[in-house]
Amino acid sequence: MKLLGIVGYSGSGKTTLIEKLIPWFMAQGLRVSVIKHAHHQVDLDQPGKDSWRFREVGCQEVLLVTTQRWILMHENRECSESNLENLTARFSPCDLVLVEGFKHGSMPKLEVWRTITGKPPLHPDDANIFAVATDRPVVSSLPQFNLNQTEPMALFIAQRLEL
Repeated sequence: MKLLGIVGYSGSGKTTLIEKLIPWFMAQGLRVSVIKHAHHQVDLDQPGKDSWRFREVGCQEVLLVTTQRWILMHENRECSESNLENLTARFSPCDLVLVEGFKHGSMPKLEVWRTITGKPPLHPDDANIFAVATDRPVVSSLPQFNLNQTEPMALFIAQRLEL
């Protein structure tokens, strides 16, 4: 299982890029999973439902099962956030995990940088960033890819990660 961080500021296009990369990697026969880090509270459960009630009274994990999917909800009661190693250990076997967020992690990363964010690039301060996907060239010695041209970028990633 290889990890690839897709990092950048909010509004840079990380999610859109991931949406383009997933079908490309799947067309190559790879099994792809995603970890999405959110900086705000998210609850997929609904107050008053049985699974919500189980969590409210202290259950550590609830596995909600339907005919279409299952969802494991884990409460971080003893720690603030799980690390990537613990999270990826919960995945079914796959070839590639795209990680949106966790920008301070030590995995290989592709930076998504767009001028619209008004923020400076991350790659000068992060040795784990090996390429930049951008809407216009940036001053950098790293390989750069046009955000709208998925195939050259995906080929480069596949070679870099030895997929």
